[in-house]
Amino acid sequence: QVQLVESGGGLVQPGGSLRLSCSASVSIFSIDVMRWYRQAPGKQREFVAGINSGGDRNYADSVKDRFTIFRDNAQNTVDLQMNSLKPEDTAVYLCNFLDGWIDYWGQGTQVTVSS
Repeated sequence: QVQLVESGGGLVQPGGSLRLSCSASVSIFSIDVMRWYRQAPGKQREFVAGINSGGDRNYADSVKDRFTIFRDNAQNTVDLQMNSLKPEDTAVYLCNFLDGWIDYWGQGTQVTVSS
């Protein structure tokens, strides 16, 4: 059974940093793209960042130059380093990958940016 478990969320002040981690119960070596999404209360889920098997990264415009996605195939983890956090970054952050027709999601980790 495939499981994705996110960790590392919490409460942080504006301008602060957090590092989220997503741990997969299966090998991610052959998974093309691993992604992070987020969902704020009352809003649609939105793409945050993705990294493919070749290490190419892409980001939502709202987080570009502040967030960095990392992938460790040996550890089966995908991390999201978040710097210069803003109140509008407050959301549940979820890890995701698509395997064929199946879309796998974790339960998410809450990030709250507030003074």
